[in-house]
Amino acid sequence: MPRNPAVPARATGVTPPGADRGFRLALLDRGADLLQPTDPLKGFDVYVVGFHCVKGEPDVQMEAHHYCKVVNADMLQCVLFDGNTADANLIGVEYIVSERLFDGLPEDEKPSWHPHNHEVFSGELVAPGLPIAVETELMGHLVNSYGKTWHTWHSAPMGGHEADPLPVGDPMLMWSFNREGEVQSALQDDRNTAMHTDPGPRKASRAKHLDRAHPQRGVGTMRDDFTGTTPTPGVVDAEDGRP
Repeated sequence: MPRNPAVPARATGVTPPGADRGFRLALLDRGADLLQPTDPLKGFDVYVVGFHCVKGEPDVQMEAHHYCKVVNADMLQCVLFDGNTADANLIGVEYIVSERLFDGLPEDEKPSWHPHNHEVFSGELVAPGLPIAVETELMGHLVNSYGKTWHTWHSAPMGGHEADPLPVGDPMLMWSFNREGEVQSALQDDRNTAMHTDPGPRKASRAKHLDRAHPQRGVGTMRDDFTGTTPTPGVVDAEDGRP
């Protein structure tokens, strides 16, 4: 698929060490491209960009580029990268489920799933290249949804953690932000400037979905880990009733 010129190129991660592919590997790659099926990769064409932090580690934050496949009306599967260029690094996966599917999960499983309403109503989650009106309809499908996200690579600096040149260590369970001011301003401003993703018009447009917002589990999970934050309309914790 040709690159949409309306979407700015965005590269944020390290370049892994290693020798050039060389002729033989390039030839093998070309042969695989022509002769082997890639059906499982088809359909990962919903592109959204947001921010994650490691659950329980508020300063370890990273920009994440999601390429998602709509499985059905209740589930999306996403592969995560640190940019949107051809040499972007694969850094993790996210599964997104509707409120209905989340409610059916075992109780001991639910704490691994983060809520999405703040990402929608704050304008923090964006779909670069889509007109605001179309993006607003896409975000409407994510209202009251939940995500389970594992990062396997610190490929960009996160808080005081330097970028790792290779994926090392255990996978990290990531969490969502749930109040204004939780995302590091420098991180968010850099993305918004580079990708022209002003949250203001997005907040205004997405307000049409506010009457559908339900209290969500997990909104308060990291509430006390941040200071100087303010509530987001439509974002309330299902367990204590607080924003």
